Amino acid sequence: MQNNKQRVVIAGGGTAGWMTAAALGKLMGKQLDVTLIESDEIGTVGVGEATIPTLHLYHRLLNINEADMMAATNATFKLGIMFENWRDVGKDYLHSFGFLGKDCWACGFQHFWLKGREMGLASDIGDYCAEHLAAREGRFAALAGQDQNHAYHFDASLYAKFLRGIAEMHGVKRIEGKIAEVQQHVFDQQHPQNGFIKALLLESGQLLEGDLFIDCTGFRGLLIEQTLMTGYDDWTHWLPCDSAVAVQTVSTGTPVPYTRSISHPAGWQWRIPLQSRVGNGLVYCSKYLSDMDAKTLLKANVQGEMLTEPRLIKFRTGTRRKHWNKNCIAIGLSSGFLEPLESTSIHLIQRSIIRLLQMMPAGAVVQADVDEYNLQTKIEMENIRDFIILHYKVTERDDSAFWRHCAAMEIPPSLAHRIEMFGEAGKVYKFAQELFGESSWIQVMLGQGLTPKQHHPIVDLMPQSELAQFLGNIKTNVARQVQAWPPHYDFVQHYCKSRMM
Repeated sequence: MQNNKQRVVIAGGGTAGWMTAAALGKLMGKQLDVTLIESDEIGTVGVGEATIPTLHLYHRLLNINEADMMAATNATFKLGIMFENWRDVGKDYLHSFGFLGKDCWACGFQHFWLKGREMGLASDIGDYCAEHLAAREGRFAALAGQDQNHAYHFDASLYAKFLRGIAEMHGVKRIEGKIAEVQQHVFDQQHPQNGFIKALLLESGQLLEGDLFIDCTGFRGLLIEQTLMTGYDDWTHWLPCDSAVAVQTVSTGTPVPYTRSISHPAGWQWRIPLQSRVGNGLVYCSKYLSDMDAKTLLKANVQGEMLTEPRLIKFRTGTRRKHWNKNCIAIGLSSGFLEPLESTSIHLIQRSIIRLLQMMPAGAVVQADVDEYNLQTKIEMENIRDFIILHYKVTERDDSAFWRHCAAMEIPPSLAHRIEMFGEAGKVYKFAQELFGESSWIQVMLGQGLTPKQHHPIVDLMPQSELAQFLGNIKTNVARQVQAWPPHYDFVQHYCKSRMM
């Protein structure tokens, strides 16, 4: 029976490798023989410390206890991202999780809010969303039956270690070593496995044969690119930042339940609060800021003693032309890169894993499955790409050459259409395979300074007194709900105190 198992070989560890290994081992371990190769000598990027609420799906599939995971990874809760200086210097806004107000069959809540604001009946749009208000007031609670509209700040290296334990518990084998050679089936046009990967030869001389290979080798793309030469679509003409400097610092205050994204003249800085430390980084465009000046700028803008030396990371935004090529699936940084502005890196790993599980071949690779996998991934990547470009394109900043470039650059037609729809009539939409929903687009477009010229006409059918009551009831209920929650860090200490403290 053992010999009939499909052999899956994962090249590389880190967050992508161990998320993949844990899922395959836990959910399909009886049908798969899963081996992961990683080398302690090869470092991982390991700065992906912020997540989004979609991670709950992955955790439910693997039956992961939230409090256990958070205690093991030094985690805090996240309810959104505070964008500071993005619209303009001194102008901040919060993009929170959760949903804004209440919609009707014809239009979204934003139309009632727009009319209410015109009439002096509405306050900040975030007052109509519990997660938004809780983030600003520093409150949080995870209650039975409550919508899971929260995410996490955690140590990505500890998260990978946590998942490694689950993977190995379910039969995944880890092999320490470096890959010396990727061997392919002989190129024969008559052979159905023409050019497929056959085996990985390690420097130790060990040969690992497989049926399916998962490339988690990071930016190197050892299998998907260096071997299969899949090709890469470069998106730097829309997302010009190409560098980052990252450093960890000692906590100097109580962790807030949101990520901070602070824009600078040539990029932006992240500040991610864990229980015992803070993750910091500066994302920038090397055309407008040198690596040395970036390190100096980051050092000048962090709070607390530095625990590590600033680490330089070079990247190129874009995506593989195929994420599944022959019998190789790229997961994580090997599949492409979108800067961490909206904390989507781990989400994309998770989506790749779930998509693979849904399309896992029973035997030979089916090309129709490969094509559908690639199409779905392309749609999702382009949606996230457009959402990130939005932050740069719609801005009032003109204080530096970088921001003037962003405001003037051409953008994808798909994004231009969304901006025009919202700017003219306040309308947004979401297709099934897209990540970001209507509340996200609304918050960022309003936050960046794009105000619709009109609202939906159906709102005008509501009398002023009824509109005032409608808005007032939502706001009151949100405030009452949030006031019942304890301070965020008090809840963290009670619920999931870090094992490192």
